[in-house]
Amino acid sequence: MQERQRILVVDDDPTVRESCERIFTERGYDVETAASGKEGLERSRRGYFDCALLDLKIPDMDGMEVVRTVSESRSNMAILIVTGYGSVETAAEATRLGVCDYVCKPFTPEEITHAVDRALARVAPTGLSRGIDRLVKGLKESSPKSEHYEHRSPQAVARMVTRSVGVKKATSPISNTLILGVLAGVYIGFGAALATLVGHDAAGKVGVGIAQLLTGAVFSVGLILVVVAGAELFTGNNLMIAGVLGKQYGLGRMLGLWGLVYVANFIGALLLVFIMYHSGLWRMASGAVGEQAVAIAKAKVDLPVTQAFFRGIGCNWLVCLAVWMALSAKDVAGKILAVFFPIMAFVALGYEHSVANMYFVPMGLLLKSTFTAVGADLTSLSWGRFLTANLIPVTLGNVVGGAAFVGSTYWWVYAKGEQKSTVAEPASQ
Repeated sequence: MQERQRILVVDDDPTVRESCERIFTERGYDVETAASGKEGLERSRRGYFDCALLDLKIPDMDGMEVVRTVSESRSNMAILIVTGYGSVETAAEATRLGVCDYVCKPFTPEEITHAVDRALARVAPTGLSRGIDRLVKGLKESSPKSEHYEHRSPQAVARMVTRSVGVKKATSPISNTLILGVLAGVYIGFGAALATLVGHDAAGKVGVGIAQLLTGAVFSVGLILVVVAGAELFTGNNLMIAGVLGKQYGLGRMLGLWGLVYVANFIGALLLVFIMYHSGLWRMASGAVGEQAVAIAKAKVDLPVTQAFFRGIGCNWLVCLAVWMALSAKDVAGKILAVFFPIMAFVALGYEHSVANMYFVPMGLLLKSTFTAVGADLTSLSWGRFLTANLIPVTLGNVVGGAAFVGSTYWWVYAKGEQKSTVAEPASQ
């Protein structure tokens, strides 16, 4: 199997880094990027690269100094200068240092890939040097790589949410969105069912506080499944407001997708309610688990509307932070940890999640006739009260918590006013 060649891109412009990473990854290269000269030199020192694309105008050090250092330490690495500020003097010095090519911004994907191909062909190692390079490369790649422990910055996540993640959701086929929305409703239902089981007797054994922490810990499995396995969750999709503010798609398209996902989540939650009811698992512990399900449902529909609304705000503030941090992680373990703690916190604090309630309350409604003595009158536990006193105010609170306090806030801080990419894209894209 042919080894993938590795490219290092050093440029302080995030759009150039992202574009180069996409262009060369699609063409079969392994790509690493650095936003500063010092970071680029560090990556060059600790890793093997076949080619480096270096910007001359970087804020922390002179670009030619980076070129000189890299060329001295990596004689078999192809070096290209990529800049919008070229001059005869710098071009002459670059040639003297053995730079293979000089690419001016803006450039097209074809221009930059042809330049890299020419440079790699020019410095292709032969004989003993190729064997040594391969040995070094094998040693480098056999050791843990630093990028396994890195994460994306808040600025990078803001760009992803605004330009990539939201756009992909907004343009996804309706059938895919519907299926993934149903799955998300089921996944959150799994977490809710597990929380009901764990919470039915925990408080009497370990106290209310620890019981809430345990309940929140197991409930987090729901969002972990959504994030890692992949699904469309209404509350997480509140982050799409960043794409509207960034003018990537319109408000109408976002609201339409929200509505579709919301209905699909409800269908998925009801599907799991049907499965759990007919499984008979609520009869565990002599029916105590089912009794807990009814008690949870009653407590939710008996909440004052104002409390339900504000608990919805707190809930989705944390849920969207969990999704935001999961986007910053570059491996599955990081995503799981990013999701776990905020979700545990929102459940332990007693906040209200609209999609979770699509499982909790209908499950209690189905079991209402079975458990008529839960210690309180169950007449308030009805579909009408669920929709008007709980689901609607909680949903509105979720939108405020996620769209206003996370999506809009981080877009304003990190993505507002960013310039468009300086890399020219093909007209067909």
